[in-house]
Amino acid sequence: MAITKEQLVISAKQPLYLEGPQSRGFELSFAFEVFAQLISGNRALYFVGPCITVFGSARFTEKHPYYAAAREFGKRIAGIGFTVMTGGGPGIMEAANRGAFENGGASVGCNIHLPFEQQPNRYMHKWFTFDYFFVRKGMMLKYSYAFIVMPGGFGTMDEFFSTLTLIQTKSITQFPIVLFGKDFYKPLMESIELMKREGTISEADLELVKFTDDIDEAMDHINKYLANNYDIRKKRKRFWWLFEKRFPKPYR
Repeated sequence: MAITKEQLVISAKQPLYLEGPQSRGFELSFAFEVFAQLISGNRALYFVGPCITVFGSARFTEKHPYYAAAREFGKRIAGIGFTVMTGGGPGIMEAANRGAFENGGASVGCNIHLPFEQQPNRYMHKWFTFDYFFVRKGMMLKYSYAFIVMPGGFGTMDEFFSTLTLIQTKSITQFPIVLFGKDFYKPLMESIELMKREGTISEADLELVKFTDDIDEAMDHINKYLANNYDIRKKRKRFWWLFEKRFPKPYR
């Protein structure tokens, strides 16, 4: 049977898909590249101290109420002595960093290389730009003791559910998660309630998330957890024998 022109075009587009795994050399190179990112990220963020991470959209402008709320969260987090960590970009991330930066708190970010070049916002004392989302997300979880999820898009949902899954499965400590924005997240909470009714999650899983529109209530939820689970201790001295750089002074 003769092969048509259309079949030839389809065949020409498929070889890479049908090829299977990359070469072992490629996979080894990729593994080293990821390892190098982990080491570099750890070195850059080693002295950030205990953080509270704020997730949210990069698309909200300074005039939006959610920007103002994120900025207030940054201020409040700085007020209790924690470092504000974000994804390092504009929008909600900028607002939270700004709230800490302008009120004497420490402000850091885990930025990401994107095709449209997400630039680090100017309200951070320190940041690191990652090439891979999964490495970046791991770093944002590594240094944080609480998470505030502001309104956002696909990336924010990925961060929210990844964090929630790790806490649900006890892969990380049961840190508090605040889901802020009742109007915005009402459909999502209804979907989560449906999961509970259908038995795909348990009643206890719903207790992992504080759903609120109130900044005071959100911070009280985080403060109660911290007070009940941690003691204030003098910081142990950390050495920078790998030549890590401390925060520029003064940042408090």
